[in-house]
Amino acid sequence: MKRNYNQELEDNSVRKYAYNFDLDIMHPYMLKSFLPFFIVGNLLELGSYKGNFTQRFLEFFDDITCVEASDEACNYAKSLLGDEVKFVNSLFEETLLPTKYDNIVLTHVLEHIDDPVSLLKKVNNEWLSDKGRFFIVCPNANAPSRQIAVKMGLISHNSAVTDAEAAHGHRITYSLDTLERDIKLSGLKIIHRSGIFFKALANFQWDKILNTDIVSKEYLDGCYELGQQYPDLCASIFFVCEKGGN
Repeated sequence: MKRNYNQELEDNSVRKYAYNFDLDIMHPYMLKSFLPFFIVGNLLELGSYKGNFTQRFLEFFDDITCVEASDEACNYAKSLLGDEVKFVNSLFEETLLPTKYDNIVLTHVLEHIDDPVSLLKKVNNEWLSDKGRFFIVCPNANAPSRQIAVKMGLISHNSAVTDAEAAHGHRITYSLDTLERDIKLSGLKIIHRSGIFFKALANFQWDKILNTDIVSKEYLDGCYELGQQYPDLCASIFFVCEKGGN
């Protein structure tokens, strides 16, 4: 069945596609996690959505290319970022790019892919430069907020894909071991694995709290630091990879 990528980006009755928690909390901490591993050169973002995360890269890279399947999201990102970023409106499977990239970013996208290992292989074989770094972030099946939802009877098991997630194009809910499995199957070489932001509340709960003075910047930083200690209890899991042998 042909997928409607514009429709998958729409909020549904149960779940928003992007929460303020994602944009205002997770994006800065993702970038903080990436910074020690960035290398000088160009950057390719796979799945740029509306350009919110892309905008954060402008401080660090002069040459940025984004590939996005949704034409509506791509047009929005173009209106936000103008000529500062090159956009390619295409499916990853059909995308032909003119060069290789020193930094490739794939954040909260791999779980949407019908054949994730094939995409990872394409990054390794076609798009990642010999010196390049590949940054992969996925929502974590074992986040405490998800485990609590299981105990509440809201979802059947940690790695379940709910109907609301499926409507947003989710195909899998990764944990550290299953994401590492797919990365290894692709031939990429893992150089770092971690988690981003200890998370005991659901995104909609965080959005409500962020409108109050209940949590401070110090508390948020504490959740980030605790996530380094307990990666399997984070909102997202994070891998840095380099080019591997076929």
